[in-house]
Amino acid sequence: MLRIDRSIYDKIVAHARRDHPDEACGVVAGPEGSDRPERFIEMVNAERSPTFYRFDSVEQLKVWREMDDCDEEPVVIYHSHTATEAYPSRTDISYASEPGAHYVLVSTRDPEEEEFRSYRILDDEVTEEPVEIVDPA
Repeated sequence: MLRIDRSIYDKIVAHARRDHPDEACGVVAGPEGSDRPERFIEMVNAERSPTFYRFDSVEQLKVWREMDDCDEEPVVIYHSHTATEAYPSRTDISYASEPGAHYVLVSTRDPEEEEFRSYRILDDEVTEEPVEIVDPA
């Protein structure tokens, strides 16, 4: 199960809507081994595409080094789909390289409705998991 603060949930959805019609992407870092998404990191879709995303390699190296320096790891890796449901594509599955991460997809195909789903992707196997949105105490 992915437990995520409402403020981070809102930032992910806002980023996805703002970048529409292109796919948005980013990471939520958390303390190593904690499974707690705490630090929202909006990233640039280097492809600037409505059907594909790729982290900019220079930005990704910087972000991953920063996480290492802070004893953090990518707890959530997110991106949006602009015209399809929030389900990982074959390309998304092939690029899933963080076995401990929650892969979040947000569909922006319907401007009136949020579709926010989370998956674990391990060895090309996709497993959807429940999402619990929590309000900070």
